[in-house]
Amino acid sequence: MDTPVLSWLLNRSLLLPLDSAQHPELRLDLLGTKASCLQLAATRNVNIILQHYNFSGKLTNRHSGDEGMGLLRTAFAVISCIIILENLLVLLAVLRCLRGRRWVYSCIASITLSDLLAGIAYLCNLCLSGSKTFQLSPQLWFLREGILFIALAASTFSLLVTAIERYSAMVRPIAENEASKTLRLRGLIVSCWLLALVIGLLPLLGWNCLCDFQACSVLLPLYSKDYILFSVVMFSIILLGIIGLYISIFHLVQASSRQSSSRHGRRRSLRLLKTVLMILGAFILCWSPLFVLLLFDVFCETGACAHLHNLDWTLALALLNSGVNPVIYSLRSVEVRRAVGSLLCCCCVKAGLCKPGSCLVISDINSGSSTESSLSPKHWELIYKTLWPSPSAGAERAAHLFCNKSR
Repeated sequence: MDTPVLSWLLNRSLLLPLDSAQHPELRLDLLGTKASCLQLAATRNVNIILQHYNFSGKLTNRHSGDEGMGLLRTAFAVISCIIILENLLVLLAVLRCLRGRRWVYSCIASITLSDLLAGIAYLCNLCLSGSKTFQLSPQLWFLREGILFIALAASTFSLLVTAIERYSAMVRPIAENEASKTLRLRGLIVSCWLLALVIGLLPLLGWNCLCDFQACSVLLPLYSKDYILFSVVMFSIILLGIIGLYISIFHLVQASSRQSSSRHGRRRSLRLLKTVLMILGAFILCWSPLFVLLLFDVFCETGACAHLHNLDWTLALALLNSGVNPVIYSLRSVEVRRAVGSLLCCCCVKAGLCKPGSCLVISDINSGSSTESSLSPKHWELIYKTLWPSPSAGAERAAHLFCNKSR
């Protein structure tokens, strides 16, 4: 190709307005081989991200009104901040008050951390979207998208570990020291996070479609369709496994309650079913639209899938799962609820916004009931009035001891 023509194409790629439709003359596959394309991208002589977005059709019908935050994106940003704050609150409460308790709280902490990461990743995605997308290097683009995949993988793996541990405890109840079990489980959770990190960063490590336009996704123009298919299939299989494990757990609990003929056993099995349905139902409802859209993306020809160009609403729906999870844990676990309430009370007392006697400071969280137990608001109100009917020196000392105990 003549040098003047090549220069004209490069200039067009750098000056392409965001409201333009597809321009076939800007396709990098017309500039030469994949090797020369990668060389041009590496030297920043051509905007490789812009080229991929143009080829996938994501620049079609893109107008200046799409730039900036906008009302909808601002609302999503506010929701992301709320999700970050609530997951941070639950995570700090669990680490501060329940870290030495049952092994299940290590799993809850892991899931909460992944939800916190998802909120941060989505907020960063919003801030770096629009015209800022084309100012990123390919490495930063892969990192921006990869953090969301890391959060999804870590959350899914943590749910799987929780299901496996609960199932094995019921099928083969082996006497094991709680401390050693917690230590073993934490090692397993760390391994899950390392695996999630590798899976989320695979495109950054080389499994991508840079300059291989026909193999690229429409929704994520620099991601290989093979990688997206691998991710969706893997997460779907894990989810089906989790559902199967929890169904087996419920049947075992139900059979055990029938044998014991105790009302408490029946209530416990019913409560377990409700908790499982809430967690799995929220996960399926929030993530299924994104999985379905990604599957359509994999099997749809580039240029023939105009309905796939908008990923925002499915990502926002998936993000809601990160906001629902801490609410479920707080509603279904009296210990988590106590820990969160105590942490809020400590912050309130330290900030001088309330007196120590005006809120509940739990000094016996570690001796509370199991995660299947629950207290109604009336019971909490009765506890408040019974423990501290009025501000007192005793309550003040209790608040001081609890809020300043070692982390």
